[in-house]
Amino acid sequence: MFKRRRFRQKGSLVERLLAQAKGLRQKATALPMGAEKERLLQKARQADTAAQLDQWLSSPGLMPPE
Repeated sequence: MFKRRRFRQKGSLVERLLAQAKGLRQKATALPMGAEKERLLQKARQADTAAQLDQWLSSPGLMPPE
């Protein structure tokens, strides 16, 4: 039987997404204007949006009634 490897994340999804967005923005500031810089900035915006969606979905306002 094949054993599955387990991997524990070091931070929450939101923390990891925000850190990724910050790193992508830092890389983008070092690049001149162009397609590569725009691609990095777009990925940073996507990571920010994903973090906001995760926070929204896990908010207590969306919990079902007890």
